[in-house]
Amino acid sequence: MADEYEGPWLVVGLGNPGEQYARNRHNIGFMVVDLLAQRMGARFKAHKSRAQVAEGRLSGRRVVLAKPMSFMNLSGGPVTALRDFYKAPAASVVAVHDELDLDYAALRLKLGGGDNGHNGLKSITKSLGPDYHRVRCGIGRPPGRMEVADFVLKDFSSTERKELDWFVDRAADAVEALLSEGLERAQGTYNS
Repeated sequence: MADEYEGPWLVVGLGNPGEQYARNRHNIGFMVVDLLAQRMGARFKAHKSRAQVAEGRLSGRRVVLAKPMSFMNLSGGPVTALRDFYKAPAASVVAVHDELDLDYAALRLKLGGGDNGHNGLKSITKSLGPDYHRVRCGIGRPPGRMEVADFVLKDFSSTERKELDWFVDRAADAVEALLSEGLERAQGTYNS
């Protein structure tokens, strides 16, 4: 499993490429890996996997941060290409993504499971199988009768933005805890 694996962990932030999506709820994964890259002092560069990657060390582990440059629904292709390139087992892949079924700013870490209707996870699971880690970042449910697709592709509200930096920072801390302490201890600290 991941503990015997000597290669880098692949931490994949899910989102959509392009400035028009940069602050959308669906792009919380990109925001978290951007912060992790800052912490590593690394810059994202284009990779042949159709992802932007930044390599370095976090919490004593070799890490490849990635932002697939496909759209969310096609994330599996770039993630599989990265997994193959780095010869990484699925259990050393961490997907950081938005989660409708958690209240805003709640976090949950887990290994495996379903996609819960999340098209990015559905694409990754189709390619890798379900046995990869997830850092689920709560964005809450759409208000009233708003369609889910409209909600996730909207920027965070002004109220949410007041806590967004704290939320992204906490999610980045959760990723680091997963890498350094393992899933159970990280869950004990961050599963709110």
